[in-house]
Order: sequence, then C-alpha cells, then structure tokens
Amino acid sequence: MAEETQKPAEEVVTAVAHPEADKPVPEADKDTQVDKPVAEAEAAELEAEKKEGDAVAAAEEKAVEEGAAEAEAEKAVEGKNQIAQSVSFKEESYVVGDLPEAQKKALEELKNLIQEALNKHELSSPPPPPPPKEEDKKKEEAVAAAEEKKEEAVAAAEEKKEEAEEKKEEAEEKKEEAAAAEVEKKEEVVAAAEEEAAAAEEEKKEEVVAAAVEEKAEEPKAEAEEKKEETVEVVTEVVERTEEDGAKTVEAIEETVKSVTVEEEAPSTSAVAVEEEKKEEVPPPPPQAPEEVEIWGIPLLADERSDVILLKFLRARDFKVKDAFTMIKNTVRWRKEFGIDSLIEEDLGSDWEKVVFTQGFDKEGHPVCYNVFGEFEDKELYQKTFSDEEKRQKFIRWRIQLLEKSVRKLDFSPRGISTIVQVNDLKNSPGLSKRELRQATNQALQLLQDNYPEFVAKQVFINVPWWYLAFSRMISAFLTQRTKSKFVFAGPSKSAETLFKYIAPEQVPVQYGGLSRDGEQEFGTAHPVTEVTIKPATKHTIEFSFAEKSHFVWELRVVGWDVNYGAEFAPSAEDGYTVIAQKSRKIAPADETVVVHSFKVGEPGKVVLTIDNQTSKKKKLLYRSKTTPISE
Repeated sequence: MAEETQKPAEEVVTAVAHPEADKPVPEADKDTQVDKPVAEAEAAELEAEKKEGDAVAAAEEKAVEEGAAEAEAEKAVEGKNQIAQSVSFKEESYVVGDLPEAQKKALEELKNLIQEALNKHELSSPPPPPPPKEEDKKKEEAVAAAEEKKEEAVAAAEEKKEEAEEKKEEAEEKKEEAAAAEVEKKEEVVAAAEEEAAAAEEEKKEEVVAAAVEEKAEEPKAEAEEKKEETVEVVTEVVERTEEDGAKTVEAIEETVKSVTVEEEAPSTSAVAVEEEKKEEVPPPPPQAPEEVEIWGIPLLADERSDVILLKFLRARDFKVKDAFTMIKNTVRWRKEFGIDSLIEEDLGSDWEKVVFTQGFDKEGHPVCYNVFGEFEDKELYQKTFSDEEKRQKFIRWRIQLLEKSVRKLDFSPRGISTIVQVNDLKNSPGLSKRELRQATNQALQLLQDNYPEFVAKQVFINVPWWYLAFSRMISAFLTQRTKSKFVFAGPSKSAETLFKYIAPEQVPVQYGGLSRDGEQEFGTAHPVTEVTIKPATKHTIEFSFAEKSHFVWELRVVGWDVNYGAEFAPSAEDGYTVIAQKSRKIAPADETVVVHSFKVGEPGKVVLTIDNQTSKKKKLLYRSKTTPISE
C-alpha cells in the first residue's frame, strides 16, 4: 500500500512540473541564437517584450499576493470565530496504585465517611431542611410579629367576651338563687302545714283506737302492760338494730371509700415499679446492619469498581472530600426520588430515536453518543416534546433513561472504559430563541452534571454556526480549564475531518461523512477504511493487483464528492485489453453517498480506481475492499 500512496504523489509532481516547460523564457533563449545583425535589429522589440513580460509577471505576483492576503484574512476571520481550545483532555488513571498520595488519602477519607453514613442509615435519608436565609428570617420574624399582635388582639377580645359572659352568668346565678330561696320557703310552709295536719289526724286516730281498746279489752292490766313493754322493746330493738345497721353501714362505706383510695394509690406505685423493672430487664435492640446502596448497579463500598465510582465524584469536586461526599449523598437521594431503577424498565416510546442515539466507538474504545438538535426543526416533533411541562418532563426522563442504560454497559474496572464521547450536531439547530428547548436542555444538563460526574471523555461540536461560537466565547470564562480541555469545535466544512481525528471512518455514521450504515451491508465496522487526502486539481489512482481468478468488491466515498470517478481492469498480459469496470463520471454531492462496486477478475492483472479532483479544495477519500478467490 506504500507504493500505492507514492504513485499519486509522483503524478501530482509531474502534473505540476509540466506547465513550467511552457513558460515564455525558453522563447527568449531561442531568439538569442540568431545572427547579431538580426539581434541588434530586434533588440528594441525584445526589450519592449521583456518590459511587457515584467509588467505581466508583476501583475501576476500582485494577484498572488492579493490572493494570499485574502486567504490570510479568511484564516484570521475563521480563527476569530473559534474558541481558543485548550490542550486536549487526557483521562487520568483509575488505578489506586497510580494515584498521588494526597489523592489516595482523600479516597480513604471518603470511604470512611460513606461507611459511617451507611452504618447510621443516613446516606439515602431525606436531607434536613436548609437553614433559612437572612431575608427569609426577617420575613418570618415580621410574619410572626404580625401573627402575635393578631393573636393578642383576638385574646383581648375573647377576654372581654368572657368577662361579659361571666357577669351575665353571675346575674343569672343570682336570679336562680333568689328563685330557689322562694321555692324553699314555699316548700317549708307546705311541709309544716302537712306535718301539722298529719299530727292532728294521728292524734285523732290514737284517741279513737284507745277508746275502742278500752271498751273492748277487759284483760288484766298486767298483760296489757307486758304486751306494751314487749312491743316497746321490739320497737326499741328494731330501732337500735336499725341504728346499729345504719352505723355499720356508714362505717362500711367509710372503710370502703378509704380502701378504694388506698387501692388506687397503691397500684400506681407498683405499676411504676414494674415498668422500671421491665425497662431494666429489656435488653437493648441489636445493632442495625449497614445500609446497602448501589449506583449504576455497583455497591458504593465493595471492590475496585467502587473505587472508580468514588474517584469520579472526587475529581468532579477537585478532591475536596466533604464536597464529594455531599455530592454522593445528593445523587443517591435524587436517584431514589427520580425512580431510576423503575425508569430503566419504563416504556417512553421511540419519538426521539433520531434526536439522541449511540453508535460505534472512538479510536480509544469509548462509546459515541450523538445529539442531533436539528431534528427539532420538525414542528410536530417540537410540539410533541416541548408544548407543555408534562411533555418536557417525559423527554427528560427518556434522555436520563438512555444515559443510564449506556452507563450501565460501561466497564468500571480500573483499566476499563468508563467514559463516553459526545458528538453534538448543531446543523439546523433551533437555537437559543426557542425558550422551551433552552429550558429543557438546561434542566437536562444540570441533572447530568450533578448526578453523572466524569462520564464524558470528550465533547465534539460539529456544524457549529457563528452564533454558537459567539455564545460559547461568552460562557467559556465560567468554565474550568479541565472542562474546556474536553471541548472540540468544528464548522460545517471541517466536521467530517474533525470526527475522523477521534473516530475511525468505518465507525462514523454515513450522514457525518463516514461509512457506518444501518441494516445489512457488504462491509461492516470490522472492515478497516483507508483514508487519503486528494489535493486540489490533482488525480489520484488506487491499484489492486491479482494473480488469480477472484471476485473483487470495493466501497468508496469522497466526502463532499464533486469529483470524477472511474474504474478499469488492466491485464498483466501484453496483448490483453483494458476492461472498463466503471465508466468515468462526475459525482455531485447530492448524487450518491457511498459507492459499492464489484468486478470478476478472470486473469492476472490489476483493478485501477481513478478519482480526479478538479476543484480548488482538497478532498477526503475513503475506501476499503475485499477479495474472494474463485475456485476452478
């Protein structure tokens, strides 16, 4: 292949050397060989021609200088529109043994803080409310003072109301007492009258009974007296029993009341004693097992993969241990609140598959994620994504879901690939004028920055318009040197060339100048691509030699095309005839993206591909091939 790349150079040199033979200087030399008289006669004419030639040369030189000046001016403008890019970012090692001592110490301190939080189950617990600001404090104090005054006024009004009610109640009580006194007096008068009537009636009855007894009873006075004594004794005994029973009853009630009082006091004391005994006897609860927390399917404190994750957080906070620990706590809580584990399985549709997608790997093995902002030029898709808050949140959830799935496929071993490359296509981007897009983008970026630290190895911006360069210059002052070192910017004419610096052409999607296409193709990412730069106004040829019968297939592309392309087979035999495999034709940029052709080789010879670039711009040629021998 070295020979193949040298031949076109020779052709270029030859093509460039031939015009020099046609310069007018040899004509002057030829004329000097004529006889002297003729020379003297024509001296004035030759001098005039020389002056004219000098004038033409001066004009050409001036034109060249003007062209060079214009080119320099264009370069200066182009340079002015570009951000001063920092030295390319180089990923640090995740092998703990390779770290400086200060970083090792920071990692150990972070591990200790995390272990302590896991033991106390504090890592995923909700954060305490933030301390109020001074302004908020003043507002709260003013509100509290107003509420206090209001409460005092209400209390004073209630007190007045209560006093009025109390006075009213006292008046009513006095009226009730007076009425009760009157009723009592009336009842006493009635009771006295009733008692007097009853006593008079009893006396009358006793007199009647006594008369009847005296008339009917003729018994001896002794028996009457004995009966009277017995009756009196019985009555006396009954009264005495009644009085004794009554006394006993009163005493029993008093004893019962006393015993109840004692019984109520005694159990309370014993209950307290029992409770104290129980407290002394109950053993303390066993210590809780440490909390288990995972991020991206990996425990925070488990093995060397955990160290890789912790180092990402430390690097995102410049190895400030407390800041990194706070960031980890916030990430764990956010993942729980956002429902990341269930989000992975959620079906959010396929509306944005062309907006953000992962395809291929860069030259170092990083997965490549493409963000195509121009897709939002479709009004229907834009409305479906940003017309209301619910739709915007759905898009953000979809974007987080895609990133989470990509991150979980990474290799978190210390020497593995645990970062990705982002390619941001700004062609036809709606720009900063679309408020909804700007808000959703800022929200998504904030979430990614806060919860997915150090996952981007490089940010490549392609098809960058002038307004984005101006915007980037404004915000670059607020970016750290580390962040800026990850950024690469390329305008529309340099996008493919820039991508090929970091991603092999066979891995670059066809819409960005590469050869990677969806579906079943003749060639895949396993077939390497050869890159060649064709200079302006030059012809480049590629030769493939064959010693036996074969089936030859090739794939070819010139980025931006606008060149002539053809293919032919030249046999090795001297009496053989050249066969045209592909008729030479001009391919415009919009005609074809990739050309795939084949040729059946029936005898020893070579297939020659010719690309003729007659434009004033250099072109990038990509090609690959494969040969299958044909058995007899």
